[in-house]
Amino acid sequence: MRKTIGVGVIGMGWMGECHSRSYKVIADRFYDQNIDPRLVICSDSVEERARDSQHRFGFEEYTTDWKQVIAHPDVDVVNITAPTGMHLELIKAAAEAGKHVYCEKPAGKNPQEIAEAEAIARQYDVLSMIGYNYRWAPVVQYARKLILDGKLGRLTHYRGRFLNCYASDPHSLFSWRFQKENGHGTLTDLMSHTIDMAHMLVGPVKRLTSNIQIIIKERPLPTEGTSSHYAKGNADSPMASVTNDDYVSALLEFENGVTGTIESCRVINGPKTEMGFELHGTEGALRWNFEQMNELQLQYRNNEAGEEGYTTIYSSPAHPNHERFNPAPGTGLGYDDLKVIECFEFLKAVSNGTEADPSLKEALAVAKVQQAILASWDKQAWVDVEK
Repeated sequence: MRKTIGVGVIGMGWMGECHSRSYKVIADRFYDQNIDPRLVICSDSVEERARDSQHRFGFEEYTTDWKQVIAHPDVDVVNITAPTGMHLELIKAAAEAGKHVYCEKPAGKNPQEIAEAEAIARQYDVLSMIGYNYRWAPVVQYARKLILDGKLGRLTHYRGRFLNCYASDPHSLFSWRFQKENGHGTLTDLMSHTIDMAHMLVGPVKRLTSNIQIIIKERPLPTEGTSSHYAKGNADSPMASVTNDDYVSALLEFENGVTGTIESCRVINGPKTEMGFELHGTEGALRWNFEQMNELQLQYRNNEAGEEGYTTIYSSPAHPNHERFNPAPGTGLGYDDLKVIECFEFLKAVSNGTEADPSLKEALAVAKVQQAILASWDKQAWVDVEK
């Protein structure tokens, strides 16, 4: 028997569009799972964008008031893709209304808000999902299986990074992303993905020491109607001070004894979307980079002489969920496909009445590492991560 789940989306920018598009694909890509998303209502503060999204994605209704999404009787799950500064308020309102929550990362503008969001979801007994989409690449899920199966032996070293150029141009427009009152910068935006990947592959972090920097200290103010952080200002545009971080790194010690580093930057030149990791064990090693998201580099210590080094493994139907999108080895998936998988995993959890992974519980674990990063930078010392 097929189950229909009513979906309401709040925030119809690029990410809201991506989520909405993903829900439309689920009934096709995961047809045998008997889940049908129903796009009930979408919301955006810009009426034209909300109205266009209704027609573009097939929502039954649109509104400029997000409260109407949460109050709608046919909405079972609330999908939050609004600016970070609104996330806690929206999660709280949805949970109080008994609606399950799927929120783009981060769940709040600072670690304290994320902890509050997680507590609220538990208090009202609603299910949750957090948008750490990079973990859903089929070869990354395969890497996780190799680790759990002990193929790399005892893990020894981990290096994780998210190096992104979206703000590398000093003329990129000033927006909420560069204001501390709306959250930390790279720490919440990019480093959250880096920490989540480390948790998924290696495990909890025990202690760390960190480095935080603002590299581009001023940016041009936008004119009305230009909200994208990819847009550019003019040489004579009025300027505003950047108040949150461009660069964050940390030296880690994991609870299982693995040593590692994590690094994230939004103003780097060269890498475009280099979300990646390198993981080493006593019997082998793995490395992956989102810029080549359909390739996993794998090495085993017992390779024959003359065959030492990494072997490239191409995404294929042998890896989780690849065959949902195409039947051919080496025929790659894209970013939006990862969102389709993520949206499906959330709806599957709602359908089964079980907590999704990653949920707000995993978001809280990330927030505790972020809090330790801030504390370490403030103290200029090693600090323990709260358990």
